[in-house]
Amino acid sequence: MYFKYGQEALAHLKKDKKLAEVIERVGMIEREVDTDLFSAVVHHIIGQQISTKAQATVWKRVLDKFGQVNAKTILQASEPELQSLGMTFKKAQYILDFASRVQKGEFPLQQIATMPDDEAVKALSSLKGVGVWTAEMLLLFCLQRQDIFSFTDLAIVRGIRMLYRHRQVDRALFEKYRRRFSPYGSVASLYLWAVSGGALPELSDPAPKKNSKKIQKNVNR
Repeated sequence: MYFKYGQEALAHLKKDKKLAEVIERVGMIEREVDTDLFSAVVHHIIGQQISTKAQATVWKRVLDKFGQVNAKTILQASEPELQSLGMTFKKAQYILDFASRVQKGEFPLQQIATMPDDEAVKALSSLKGVGVWTAEMLLLFCLQRQDIFSFTDLAIVRGIRMLYRHRQVDRALFEKYRRRFSPYGSVASLYLWAVSGGALPELSDPAPKKNSKKIQKNVNR
């Protein structure tokens, strides 16, 4: 299943001439989503600070071992057993803590889908091993929220610099673009990730080299 967006979102975003050109050149973007929030949380915890290839390898081992990734199956494993699949001790702890909280009813997993974006981010980022950026990505790539536009995503910020020729993007400038793209910030994110990943090869990053930062592993979205 892919992230769903349609012509209404594109028509809104095309009011911005520069983004309209990106949309015309790139076309529709197909980004896979995970519709099960529990497995999506586990998947994102596993993927933190490792390459996409390594994440895929570990995730396949998890699926092969458990079949279905849910609180019941995860809690059948010990920390060493989870580590043996290729994840760190800390990640194994985080995943088991998450599964335990869900099973005990201490974490409102089923209610997340009905929460406003800010409340859902707050709830998800209360989990061990889940920060604000991860929570925002869960809203986008699992719950398919339409207006997620993350200031903490370095690739989105880089895409803005490249497309709009800014040497720097501070919070105030970022909020300007958030307002411009709302209520379809998630769709704008897809296209800015594409720009950051080189979809328009003639665009370079105008940021001073001394201020350049390592882009997160998910830059090529």
